[in-house]
Order: sequence, then C-alpha cells, then structure tokens
Amino acid sequence: MTEKYEAGRKFLKSNWESIVGTWQSDQAKGVSAPEQEEVPLPGTTMIPLIGADKLSIQGAPLLELLRNRKSRRKYAAEPFTLEEFSFLCWAAAGIREHRAKFSFRTAPSGGARHPFDLFIYVDRVESIPPGLYRYLPVEHALALVRSGDDSAALNEALRDQYWKAASVFIWAAVPYRTEWRYGPVSHKIIALDAGHACQNLYLACEALGAGTCAIGAYDQNRLDAYLGLDGTDRFALYVATTGKQDGVV
Repeated sequence: MTEKYEAGRKFLKSNWESIVGTWQSDQAKGVSAPEQEEVPLPGTTMIPLIGADKLSIQGAPLLELLRNRKSRRKYAAEPFTLEEFSFLCWAAAGIREHRAKFSFRTAPSGGARHPFDLFIYVDRVESIPPGLYRYLPVEHALALVRSGDDSAALNEALRDQYWKAASVFIWAAVPYRTEWRYGPVSHKIIALDAGHACQNLYLACEALGAGTCAIGAYDQNRLDAYLGLDGTDRFALYVATTGKQDGVV
C-alpha cells in the first residue's frame, strides 16, 4: 500500500486518541466561538426567501423518495419557483431552531458547528436575477456576491459539469468553525457534515420532482477563485447541480 493510500485511510479513521490528554481546544481556552455566518457588507443586495413555516410544498413519503433518489444530470428549461428554491435552500442549510451562539439545522453537524458557507449560482429561479449568491441561514435570505451570467467560468471550474443547471449549490468549508472545538480531528467531521447536507438536497429535489447531482471532481483553484475564497481558511468542498427533471437521467 502506497503512502498516499495510507494517509487517506488514516483520515477516515476516528483519530480521537491523538488529542486525548495532549491538546486543549480554543473553546476550552475561553476563545469566543466563531460566528455562524459571515455578516454581509453594508449595502449588499439581499433577497428574502419564503420561510419554512410558510411553505406549502407536499412531497412523496420518505420511503418513496429514498427508492427514487438518484443523481440526475439533465435538466429542463423550466425555472424553479421562488417557493421551490426557498425549500431547497432550507433543506440544504436551513435552521430549525436558532440560538445565540449556535443553531440546530435541517442536517446534523458534529457539535452543531455547521462549518460551511453555502454559495448558490442562480440561473433559472423565478423572481431572482441570475448571479452568484451566498445563502444566509440565520436570515433565510440570499446575499448577492456577483450579478450576471458567468456560467461559462463556473462550468470551467466544474470541469464541464455545469450541465445547464437551474442553480448550483456550492458548500465552502470554513474549517475553524469546527476546529475551534475539535482541533486536529475536525476534518473528517467536516467531510461527513457535507455529506449530510447534500443528501438533504437530494431528497428535497426528489420531493419536488426535480433533480440534483453531487460533484467532487472540480478544479479546486478555479472554483475557489470563482467564489472569491482564499483557499486556506475558506475553500470549496462540495458541489451539486440542480434543476427540474426533463425525463432523462
């Protein structure tokens, strides 16, 4: 077994014994917890979404959703309604119960740290102009990052896997949110958390009769640059294209 495989397999293991009795977290040192989300700059264009308590969407039973769930790469030209899109955002990263220093969300996260910023490129959503946005879970709203159609640049960063999606969900890791509590064993937790969130998006899309496809094989440097991230303290981790089904897998 090569060194590269050994390192990867070690990452997949628990590794908690490596810090027991030898390391103290920033939390234990009394360092303030990092914020749940980065506050938008003054003057940022904000688009409120429809709250979960006001959604009228009725999906199929969970058993049926699990039976039918699959990766779908072909999308119809039909846009998402604002209600449908609001539901997808809430399912992927929304808050069920908000508290001052943390929140309980629709997907589990180790220590309720939720170490992601969710960016969404919007192409076809009713009432939302095309552009790159950041989802703000506390406000359940979108903050505009950059307006206009730059799907060609996104497609290049995704290695030609844009697939003419109606919207593209991009989870960007903010590792310190988890490192603050769990230090050097945080990174497996962060990867697991991304999977929890993306599965929620799969089931939510299936409930709408829409489709999604998760992408892990992207160009890291290009995608980080596209999102305006430094690639160290914040960087792209997981991507999923979404859109209405066109009847073809």
